[in-house]
Amino acid sequence: MLRLVAVRLLAAVPVLLVVSLVSFGLTLLVPGDMAAELAGPSATAADVARLRESLGLDQPLLGRMLAWYAGLAQGDLGRSVLLNQGVGAAILERLPVTLSLAFLGLGVACAIGIPAGLIAAKNVRRWPDQATMGASLIGLSLPDFWLGLLLIWVLGVKLQWLPTGGFIPLSEDPLGWLRSVAMPAGTLALTQLGPIARMTRSAALEVASSDFIRTARAKGLSEIRVFARHVLAGALVPILTVAGIGFGLSLGGALVIEQVFSLPGVGRLVIGSVLRRDWPVIQGGLLVIAFVFVLVNLLVDLLYLWADPRLRAQS
Repeated sequence: MLRLVAVRLLAAVPVLLVVSLVSFGLTLLVPGDMAAELAGPSATAADVARLRESLGLDQPLLGRMLAWYAGLAQGDLGRSVLLNQGVGAAILERLPVTLSLAFLGLGVACAIGIPAGLIAAKNVRRWPDQATMGASLIGLSLPDFWLGLLLIWVLGVKLQWLPTGGFIPLSEDPLGWLRSVAMPAGTLALTQLGPIARMTRSAALEVASSDFIRTARAKGLSEIRVFARHVLAGALVPILTVAGIGFGLSLGGALVIEQVFSLPGVGRLVIGSVLRRDWPVIQGGLLVIAFVFVLVNLLVDLLYLWADPRLRAQS
């Protein structure tokens, strides 16, 4: 297992290098003078020159790139001009919000999508199967921001069951935290339900035709126990794969959902920085999101070993 972790971490280095290059290159693609945009229309030429010097924009491209990587090697993501604080500190303040949405949304999607997929596989070509697949197709087709606005209108405005925005930390009020993230996490869950349910159905149908499932039925086990224990165990690896991909999509969806629900997460920070051209925050935010995604993929690889004994024997 330690060998697998080491190999995956080494494989993640090129990915993070590419992400860092892309995030750094974004500053070169934007037209205009970034220092002048940040300084504002009332700034003098001297103010713009001082800001350009403080940002290192007066240095050659290679020097700026080397300074960027030298800071990364020391764990320094730079300093936000507009927030007047370190980028790392700004992201760490908001990262729990984004992770809460992504993990809770994926957890709800798995808690509903996996049983729904098993029920569809058990009743293949009958109405439970058709209803599940139809509902999953609808969930795949609807954009997440539209679902979020619909939930706000129904649950927040009309029924007034949940707050329409804002965030309460879990450490301050667990119930208030759950209420504040219920709608945004539910929105992300609705967009991930379809892929998880469809993959569960497909994998369960393939496992259900295996010899060991026929043996389990021949021993007199009930269909509920056969599907809940043996079929699900055999279908876990592809389900975990889809769940890992779904987490990445949830992180991307959080960028939009945090804007819709006015949540102080990393996504809202990055989007606000794009509008205000605070490039150190954009670069650091993209790199941190990529790093979290790499760690989650590593966790999925470790769960493979738990789900499939054959992989444990090979590792």
